[in-house]
Amino acid sequence: MKKSVDGGINFIDTANVYSEGLSEQMTGQAIRDLGLKRDDLVIATKVRGQMGAGPNNTGLSRKHILQQADESLARLQMDYIDLYQIHGFDALTPLQETLEALDTLVKSGKVRYIGCSNLAAWQIMKALGISVQEHLSKFVSLQAYYTIAGRDLERELVPMLIDQNMGLMVWSPLAGGLLSGKYSRNAESKEGRRANFDFPPINKDKAFHIIDVMQAIADDKQVTVAQIAIAWLLHQPVVTSVIIGANKPQQLSDNIHSVKVHLSVEELGALDEASKLSQEYPAWMIERQGGDRIK
Repeated sequence: MKKSVDGGINFIDTANVYSEGLSEQMTGQAIRDLGLKRDDLVIATKVRGQMGAGPNNTGLSRKHILQQADESLARLQMDYIDLYQIHGFDALTPLQETLEALDTLVKSGKVRYIGCSNLAAWQIMKALGISVQEHLSKFVSLQAYYTIAGRDLERELVPMLIDQNMGLMVWSPLAGGLLSGKYSRNAESKEGRRANFDFPPINKDKAFHIIDVMQAIADDKQVTVAQIAIAWLLHQPVVTSVIIGANKPQQLSDNIHSVKVHLSVEELGALDEASKLSQEYPAWMIERQGGDRIK
């Protein structure tokens, strides 16, 4: 954590379900042990997952949210959470109940802002509509999976985020390690996260083609494939921040230095061509019909 903060990172993201609360506990203790100034940091955590036996220990009900916020604050040893995010959708709990509970936390001072993660565009728009209608706190950000090898987010979520002026924090920018540089079409590493946990799901044939293009650019710039993957995300206007999850100091240093990697128009074009999505309806019809009404 000290290396991260010294490297210019001030945003720390965790969740109550990460190692059953241990991640929050270690985060809070590390901040105390290092003597870091709380107000210089932006601390984010999440609620939704199973935190115990029984139906009341999961989901996005008022009971679960209010209880878990207090427990997260206790583990973090903090008075407030900067960004409290719902970790996914709860089909059993009305969105209004969830938003009212989150608004209660904001009004109480326990939470500064609220956000969401892993939601569909229609679910976010529904939530924003409820917040406006009922004068409740609104989601200010989305935490979502987005990589150069997995650009599905661009179909519906990216246009929605831009239209609603919401922030985007990217999780798993290296596609579960597939873009770390350890993997290629002819040599898959037996080490790393992908070797034991093949997630997120990805079209590997296409990913290896993208990696070939990334490797050529990385070699030319004398940087790593991982740095190109993160730099590509940082060049996307919709991206607010990229969440890195290095488990070794060397990986952390490599990730941090990606902010210094500049990609030219030509390089971005080559990466876009290798990784672009195939058009799906209604996108191709919108493009066909909208040519005369471009701003």
